[in-house]
Amino acid sequence: MKPTMILALLGALLLASCGTPAPDPADAVERYLTAKIASDEPTLRALLCSSKEADLAQEVASFASVEARMDGMVCQRDGDSDVVRCEGQIIAVYGGEDTVFPLTSYRVAQEDGVWKWCGEAG
Repeated sequence: MKPTMILALLGALLLASCGTPAPDPADAVERYLTAKIASDEPTLRALLCSSKEADLAQEVASFASVEARMDGMVCQRDGDSDVVRCEGQIIAVYGGEDTVFPLTSYRVAQEDGVWKWCGEAG
């Protein structure tokens, strides 16, 4: 074989062995919480784990009738666990008054190669 052919084959093998990096579970939680305050049903449906599918309507309605915004959200996976810890808060306006909902820790699960939100961690 010619050296250029060998190099081409080695290059192809190297590219084939490179996989797409696994999605970040903290990013999934941040996207979920952002979709929740926007009552974004398609995004919530895509990011809700199978054990919580029955709660979809409740999740969509959580902030649907109020003005809500995210303040200072920063999420990070707790080591290699199934828990993502978030800092920050959701601020919702009820009757002209701000109500603060501190962000907490959330469980995640990888389903079909995608990280999904599975509710608050105990």
